[in-house]
Parts: sequence; structure tokens; C-alpha cells
Amino acid sequence: MNLDAALHTFTEESRELLGEMETALLAGAQLQDRAEAVNAIFRAAHTIKGSAGLFGLDHIVAFTHAVESLLDEVRAGHLHIGEDLTVLLLSCCDHLVQLVEAVEAGRTLPSEHEVHAGAALMAQLARHQAGPAPAPLQDPAPQAGAPAPANPPRAGAPAPADPPRAGAPAPADPPQAGPDAAAGAGRGADAREHWHLSLRFGPDVLRHGMDPLGFLRYLQRLGRIVSLCTLADALPPPAQMDPETCYLGFEIAFASTASKAEIEGVFEFVRDECSIGILAPHSRSEEYVALIQSLPGHALRLGEILVGCGSITQRELDEALALQAGSAARLAREPARPGEAALAVPPIGSILVGQQAVAPEVVEAALVRQRQQPEARSAEARSLRIDADKLDGLINLVGELIIAGASANLLAHQTHHSQLQEATSRMSGLVQQVRDSALQLRMVKIGATFSRFQRVVHDVAREIGKDIRLQLSGEDTELDKTVVEKIGDPLLHLVRNAIDHGIEPAELRAARGKPAQGTVRLNAFHDSGSIVIEVSDDGGGLPRERILAKAIERGLVEPEQRLTDAEVLELIFEPGFSTAEQVTNLSGRGVGMDVVKRNIGALRGTVSLRSEPGLGTTVTVRLPLTLAIIDGFLVSAGGSVFVVPLDMVEECIELASEPGQAWCNLRGQVLPQVRLRDHFEIEAPPPRRESVVVIQQAGQRFGLVVDSLMGEFQTVIKPLSRVFAQVKSISGSTILGSGEVALILDVAALVADIVTPSARASPAHG
Repeated sequence: MNLDAALHTFTEESRELLGEMETALLAGAQLQDRAEAVNAIFRAAHTIKGSAGLFGLDHIVAFTHAVESLLDEVRAGHLHIGEDLTVLLLSCCDHLVQLVEAVEAGRTLPSEHEVHAGAALMAQLARHQAGPAPAPLQDPAPQAGAPAPANPPRAGAPAPADPPRAGAPAPADPPQAGPDAAAGAGRGADAREHWHLSLRFGPDVLRHGMDPLGFLRYLQRLGRIVSLCTLADALPPPAQMDPETCYLGFEIAFASTASKAEIEGVFEFVRDECSIGILAPHSRSEEYVALIQSLPGHALRLGEILVGCGSITQRELDEALALQAGSAARLAREPARPGEAALAVPPIGSILVGQQAVAPEVVEAALVRQRQQPEARSAEARSLRIDADKLDGLINLVGELIIAGASANLLAHQTHHSQLQEATSRMSGLVQQVRDSALQLRMVKIGATFSRFQRVVHDVAREIGKDIRLQLSGEDTELDKTVVEKIGDPLLHLVRNAIDHGIEPAELRAARGKPAQGTVRLNAFHDSGSIVIEVSDDGGGLPRERILAKAIERGLVEPEQRLTDAEVLELIFEPGFSTAEQVTNLSGRGVGMDVVKRNIGALRGTVSLRSEPGLGTTVTVRLPLTLAIIDGFLVSAGGSVFVVPLDMVEECIELASEPGQAWCNLRGQVLPQVRLRDHFEIEAPPPRRESVVVIQQAGQRFGLVVDSLMGEFQTVIKPLSRVFAQVKSISGSTILGSGEVALILDVAALVADIVTPSARASPAHG
């Protein structure tokens, strides 16, 4: 991988990590276990810092280190993440996003503005960081309510050889630090009931800003160090010592009720630079054996059994597997000489026991359990990142394949060759499967789009002085990635409107008997081949009378007209319409809802409103699942061919109404209808018989009167050129197997023309 590709990977991963960091910050107040959110934030910052150091991005390393240092204080319990600190850390996320984007643009050094912005944020971080000094290395067992020991210091912390900070107590002498300590650390009468830790720190840990003693202090948050032996056998003669090199190792007996994974997590940020062996107490080994014997009967490998019962961690298993693979490769390169016995690759159990990762009796129990199971390969979850342009190219090719397949199918029927018809029928089925599989590759969950609004709600609510929370549901609902990319801005405007117009001030909510905290909800679900997204709030609802008065004032409605509630609410989608009493940074200029409706319409979608006074407002957006390929139903009118999305077609019936009648009787119900001939002003002799296609869209039903029904057809959507962009009731075109062009009907536009009464056009009579 060249440097440019590596930098691109760095920026992509950094964006993902910063997104996770922001989500954790916003969710921290709602989590029962706040430590989980803090650890997620810390891991994201630390990973970005380490990756930036690989590319020499010192300004990112320095800034992220400042964030890390403050988060250390939070993890130690010296600081609490309140509203002010959350806002500061969110600002740090924004700054890091700018720095990462600059790197992606090819600028690896910060601009003057970025330097000043970073310095200001680091100064704020430093002001928050004035906390108590870290606890000494060996303290008595912590009492209830006592503060937890400090976290391991990060880069820039004093090395063990440096004098302690002013006012900070020096580390107490660890117990059993004499020459016989090695025998006492983890051995003796009670040693079998303690965890045994063997630590060998790498020579460069100090250069990388890590303090070995800091990790031991942090370890005491999980329990008590019973005995500790410092191993100095790697120390060179004094004249050859390097003050920046670590030569120390430790053997520790540790009393704790924590799990092995939790103990290993203490050394997470130095794991790649040291050798760590963690051996469980004897009582834990007995528990592991019991867990192994109770495992379900499906096939598992030895390592999976040991990880499953908690006796080893996934990291220890990965290291042992890597060592085993290295031994196998070495033996393959060096075959046994004549007369010598061939060496065998060490089994994984022997490697784990040799690394002091697990007790021999636990491995033996796992082997017994494994022999009781049938041989089977465990399935490995694999994922592959694909460039979006390549995926779009595949969809285009599938579209052309569908058109070619339709042409072949048509020719087969024209020749009346039965075997050829059968072959093209099988091919059509396979093409449909390829189409479904290709479209599935472009389906993504809408949850990522929803999550970005957590920050919007937090910032905007804080700006206007309201207490608002965002409630998400349906995050796993999938739709085409192209739709996801284009729906973000309309949803952003709807969410901001809900915050600014929908949710009342806290005083007014209290007077109405509502909780002080308002709620904005985002919900997504599938319905009739479409995705429905709802943006709702529990505010005061839309003011009907004010909307109507404003519409009369602007001349949109005659004073004597009578409009339904739905028609009044539709007025807010008129260009330039606004009922805001004053212009703010968020709203009041009359720019937005008409743009929202136009952008959603460009996606072949619809938007509708529902509001209840005093209870809130819901905006419903209905979108197609994909913008590329759909199943269509072909109809003709006056020699022209049209396509109706198949998922909207309910049934087809023979026309039974009088010519020119705007409705028909459908089993006792009135069904509004429109003749495509009249709608598109097609001048051609009418047929002797006409048919009605019954369509349901967004809960409304109507009928299309057509000349003939031509059946189902896989439709590749081709956008209209700019010349035809203003044509109403047409959303695109497609190519038939015969090479003819068929127009795809915009059903939402037809519903608006047919179902909406013409009350605005003529005043109602009293």
C-alpha cells in the first residue's frame, strides 16, 4: 500500500472513530454505565493519536493527547462529564474533523487558524484538568466511597526515573520486593487463590509516553496487589543504561473478582509493546472447567471453547494462533534432514499453557469437550469494502442486462420457438435474481443517518435554550445508499423545524402539564415497497388559524374559501411561506419547507403533515427503496406506453362508469379515477373497451383508466433530460425490449391532481 492509500485509510477510519466518539458523548448521559461511554471516547481518541503518529502528524498527536489526558482524569473519577465538558469535547471532535479533512486534502501541516483554534481548545482542556494527584502505587484496600486510583499517565507524563510532581505522594514500596519475592509472587499457601500476572514491558514504552507504574496504579481499581516482584535482570551496567529505555518486568499476585478480560483491558494501550501473562486462580480454573462441561453441543474449536468460558481472551488466542502459524511456516521452510525426526507444529493448547495464559487442567477439560463434538468448521464473518463507483457501475450493467434480456424474451415469443422461449424464461429468472442481489449490495441501514441528528438536536436545543431529547426507532431499516445520501438535508430541515417551531419553551410546557423536556422522534419502517420516515414532536402542534390568516394575507387563499385541515397544513409547503413572528438563525425567512418537498419529490417521494393542537406534529416522508431498478406494470393509452410501479397496483378491473365520469363504483365504494388519455391530452381514437388499474399510494386509492394492460416488466429507471424536467406526472423513462421508450408515472403527482379537492380554485358556496 502506498502512502496516499494509507493516508486515505487513516482519514476514513478517523472519521468513523470521531463519529463513534461523538455518539458516545451524546449518549453518555443516558447510559446506565457511564464508564462504557467514557471508555469508548478514550479508545477512539487513543486510536486516532496512534495512527496519526505513524504518519508524522504531530499536530493531531499533540491535540489528541490533550484530549486523552483529560479523559484520563474522567476515567479516574476526578472529573465528571457534565454539560460544559460535553460541549468542550464535542468542539474537540469538530476540530479533529477539520484536521483530518485537511490531511485528506493533502495538507499535513495545520493552518494558522487551525493552530489558534487548537491552542484555545487545549487551554480549555487544561483548565478542566486541575484534579487531585494520582494515588500511590500500593495503597490499602480501597474503602467504600473512596476515590479510585488514577489512570496510567499518557505521553508527557514523568518517567519513573524523574522526580515525582510537586505535592504528589511518592509511590509506596511494593510488598515483597526483596530477593525472595519471586517465590512469593503468585505462589504459597494462598497464592492459588490469586491471579498471577507476568509483565515484561518493552524497551520503548517510555519513549511512547507510557508509564509502567501508572498501569499498576490503574490495576488497583480492579482489586488489590497482594505481592509484587520487580525483575531487573535486563538492566545493563550503569554506564550503558539509557534513561529512556525500560528494562523492568514484574511478577504480581493480584486479588480481584474481575474477569480476565477486564484485567487484560488495564494494559490495552501498551499491549503491543510488552509481554503479558495472566493466570487465573485455582478457584477460577474450577469454574472454567464447569463452564466448559456445560457448553452447548455444537462444534467448537479448542481456542473457541477457552474464549467462550472466559479462561483466555480473544487477544491471547490470536497471539497463540500467530505463534503456531509462524512455527508451521518455519518448519515448512526447514524440512527435517535425513536421519532426523521431523518436528511437529506445537498444538494450540501447549502454546497457551507455555505462555501462562491458562492452567493445564482447563486445557485438558476443553480437549475432552472438543473430542465429544463432531468435526466442523466454524463460519467466519467476512466483510469487504467496495468503492461506491464500482458498485454503481455494477448496477448500471445489471440494468443493461435486464433490457437485453427483455429484448431476447420478446424475440423468442415472436418466433414461437418453444425451446427458445423456455431458455429465455430461465434467463429472465436468473437476471431477476442477479438484480435483487445487486440491489441488496447497495442497501444500507438508515441508522447512521439518524445518529448524526443527535448532535444537531444537542447543539440547536442548547442554542435556543430548550431541553430536548432525540428518540430513534427503526434504525435497522434498509434502503438504497443513493436515497440515504440525498435524504439527509431534507431530514435535517425537518428536525430543526421540530426543535424551533414544534417544541414549546419549558415554562409553556409546564403550564400545559407537559414534562419540561421535549421529545423529537425519528422513526423508519417499510410499507408497500417504500420506506416511510416520520419526524414527530410532542410540541404544541401547527397553528391552523395563523397559517390560514397568513395564506389569506399573501393571497394564496380567498377569504371566503373553506379548506379542510389537511389543505390548510399543505399551505406551509408554498414557496416563501412562514408564520414565524421573528427571524432567527434557524427559521423565519420562509425558505425551507418548499425546498424539502421539492427535494423529496426529486427522489420520487412524497411528504405529508399531521398535527394535533397541544399534542404535536408528525411529518411523514415516503420514499422508494431504490432509484435504479423497479418492478413495473405496463399500460397503454392512445398508443403510448406507461409504467406504474408494481408495488402500488392493487388490482385491475374493467371500466364500468360513463365516459368522462370522474369516479367509478368499486364494490360499493367511490373510487376517484383519471383517464390517462385526458390527463396527457392524447388525441387518438378511443378503444371499444377500457380497463381501470386500482392504485394505492400513501393510504389513498384511485383508478387509472387505460386502453390496455400489458403485464409486468422489470423497469430500469432512466432520468429525464432537463428539457422534460418540468413535465408533471412523469418521474422517468425506461427502454422496452422492443427498443421503444416507456414513461414512468409519478403516482404521487397523480394523487395530488386527482384526490385533492379544487377548493382553492373556486370559492365554496355557503
